Amino acid sequence: MPSFGLGTYKMTHSQETNDAVKVAMKHGYRLIDTASFYDNEEEIGTAIEESGMKREDIFVTTKVWNSEQGYDETIKAFERSRKKLGIEYIDLYLIHWPVPGKYIDTWKALEKLYKDGSVRAIGVCNFHIHHLQDIMENSEVVPVVNQVEYHPYLQQPELHSFCKEHNIFIEAWAPLMRGKVFDNSIIQGLSMKYNKTPAQITLRWEIQNEIITIPKSSNERRIIENANIYDFNLTEEEMKQMANLDKNERTGYDPDKFPYDKM
Repeated sequence: MPSFGLGTYKMTHSQETNDAVKVAMKHGYRLIDTASFYDNEEEIGTAIEESGMKREDIFVTTKVWNSEQGYDETIKAFERSRKKLGIEYIDLYLIHWPVPGKYIDTWKALEKLYKDGSVRAIGVCNFHIHHLQDIMENSEVVPVVNQVEYHPYLQQPELHSFCKEHNIFIEAWAPLMRGKVFDNSIIQGLSMKYNKTPAQITLRWEIQNEIITIPKSSNERRIIENANIYDFNLTEEEMKQMANLDKNERTGYDPDKFPYDKM
């Protein structure tokens, strides 16, 4: 699995999505992240087909949404996503949120899809430690990925340590906190030192912190810019400075407080 990719949340305009995915792949992106809930799987599938790239060279992630969860419903949801994407298999299939009373059965459906070869890897999103422990105590396969909100102001160190201990990769959604970290003085200072944008500093910090990151952009300049983070390294002291920025501040829901009855 690539450690860097393109997020596509809120890319709902078909041409915008198609163009963004093709631009990203043109400039070296190989991981494309989508979800049933994003309602853009069909456009992403079209872009992949039109790119002319070999299927095995592209890593496609999608997710089962809350209203689709449960064993039988998840199997059906997977098939809908696969058909919309127009591909024979999905590289990584994730549970989008830990819906109470359903996520264990949903995980069992993911295990079946994995064992059948329909997906190459399975994982979860927005799972706290107690959700992961629940999965691990009631299943045969440990999630390979936990995609969570992660950025300098929300680093979730206990969750990160737990996942590392159990060989679960953390993948960051909202890795740039939707731009809210760009004005931070530490990030601004590093930006000036390395002649990089605040986004590039933040993404480089995440990569060095062993986080898979999927910044979202449909702007070609930013897509290229975001990926240009492999020609410098933050020092150990600078990594500590970034670690000290943690505020436990979210832009999205805490998984234990998500309005599951409404979405």
